[in-house]
Amino acid sequence: MPANYSFRLDAQWVGGGRGVVENELQVPAIRFSAPPEFQGESGFWTPEHFLLAAVASCFVTTFHAIAEISRFEPAGLQLTAEGTIEKAEGGLQFTRITLKPVLMVARASDQERGARLLEKTERSCLVSRSLKSQIEMQPRVEVGVTPMAV
Repeated sequence: MPANYSFRLDAQWVGGGRGVVENELQVPAIRFSAPPEFQGESGFWTPEHFLLAAVASCFVTTFHAIAEISRFEPAGLQLTAEGTIEKAEGGLQFTRITLKPVLMVARASDQERGARLLEKTERSCLVSRSLKSQIEMQPRVEVGVTPMAV
């Protein structure tokens, strides 16, 4: 396994507070804007949403990898990520990101193991570990087939 990896994307300003992000994978471009709170336009992805999406998608894919290695079969996983931005020394910054995973398991006997795998995921997520803001997890493990909305 290589000691380092490199990822690249291109962002382009298109006018006002809007832009477009593309990567080398030829997937659809993502149009973005500053959030309305910062004089951007509504109806677009924002850099703040991108950061939360990076944390959330990393958590979900990391959990999948850990569950697969552990031969654990979840019935479902749903995650809500909430970010708090506050004024700090040097300006505004994310001070807290709260992850609210809801893990569904088929049997009550899998709840404790599922909770342990969520905790391992929290410690292992590359994106979360790379941020200086506090990452907090508020997990739930339920018996059932489909995760409930959080």
